[in-house]
Amino acid sequence: MSRQFFGTDGIRGRVGDSPITPDFVLKLGWAAGCVLAERATGNKRILIGKDTRISGYMFESALQAGLINAGVDVGLLGPMPTPAIAYLTRTFQAQAGIVISASHNPYEDNGIKFFSSTGTKLPDDVELAIEAQLEKPMMTAERLGKARRIEDAAGRYIEFCKGTMPWGFGLQGVKIVLDCANGATYHIAPDVFRELGATVIPLAVEPNGTNINRACGSTSPEMLQEKVLENGADLGIAFDGDGDRLIFVDDKGELVDGDEILYIIAAAKQKSDVGIRGVVGTLMSNYGFELALQRLDIPFVRAKVGDRYVIEAMKENGWQLGGENSGHIICSDVTTTGDGIIAALQVMLALASSGKTLHELKEGMHKMPQVMINVRMASRQDLSGNELVQGAVARTEAVLGERGRVLLRPSGTEPVVRVMVEGEDLAEVKQLAQELAETVEGALG
Repeated sequence: MSRQFFGTDGIRGRVGDSPITPDFVLKLGWAAGCVLAERATGNKRILIGKDTRISGYMFESALQAGLINAGVDVGLLGPMPTPAIAYLTRTFQAQAGIVISASHNPYEDNGIKFFSSTGTKLPDDVELAIEAQLEKPMMTAERLGKARRIEDAAGRYIEFCKGTMPWGFGLQGVKIVLDCANGATYHIAPDVFRELGATVIPLAVEPNGTNINRACGSTSPEMLQEKVLENGADLGIAFDGDGDRLIFVDDKGELVDGDEILYIIAAAKQKSDVGIRGVVGTLMSNYGFELALQRLDIPFVRAKVGDRYVIEAMKENGWQLGGENSGHIICSDVTTTGDGIIAALQVMLALASSGKTLHELKEGMHKMPQVMINVRMASRQDLSGNELVQGAVARTEAVLGERGRVLLRPSGTEPVVRVMVEGEDLAEVKQLAQELAETVEGALG
């Protein structure tokens, strides 16, 4: 059966557009409840959490009604980070967890994401079974489920986050600006860092349903950069709307992205008793990151873009660290999914063990200039067999040698080919990227 709704990151769309409508979400709850209840070996309970979008109230009610109609009990978590829902699903031994969120997207969007009982992505066969159930008429179960609100969910997750740090670890004397994107971490992250001893200056912690990710958070860090400098803070941390990714700002106001965060964590683990087997990045990870890991003799592989593919590569290699340059970091020795707060704490641990500043630690990795040009195409085409394009790629790679790399990547969401060139010299990289983009454009007509 072909995929109809589930993408690599759940079901997403503009609210009111197909498939993200209240009617669809109601039936999705019923379909998921039917499939999961049939496979249940213990209690039939599913948790629902959400970020701070105003449409979350509507979809929470619709999902709840659908699940109850399928005979499933529901635990309502309220606004919670996506990784917190994965953790709480395991903790409460629930059958599944459902997240209502569109991550870093604007408030007009929303989506649905599922976690299995182990806090990982639902198996493909379960997703396909839910899609098949959606084609059937909705029926009412003989025994309706019940719903209750879980009042201590936030406190449980805060304690979990703090518990990932070594005994005696503290952040006394550290001043941190925290940008919570008016999203799901607004009532979680400040408490985690305060309770560990830090002086916290909170930003974007007043969600109103429509201001999530608006001029704040990891996708808009300008305000955070200003506040770090204005307050003389040691560093700043920005999360996205659902709290599964982050970026840092150092004491000089410079951004520290996902590649640099991974490098800092990996380098610290290598020096610790824990050690590190290897790191998974993506096709978009900076070439300078790869070279920095080579200098440390840390193995590195690239996965396709998307946390699903990063996690798959981590499992295949038996490695416990991976992520994307966007700031989606997975520390599988601590938790099962990308978690902004957990990744931030791992960086704070690296800072404490090194005695260095964030700016000094990131200097161990030199990011190479990267130029990306989007070439539009009338229809999706496979360029792997196009001799003209592949010849141009080979010539560009020959010019760069070991000093850079080339990537052609069709977009998964729009009719464009992303032409990316990295290298040591920005002027050379711009010229090579432009020449390659022109060749691709000509080949695509």
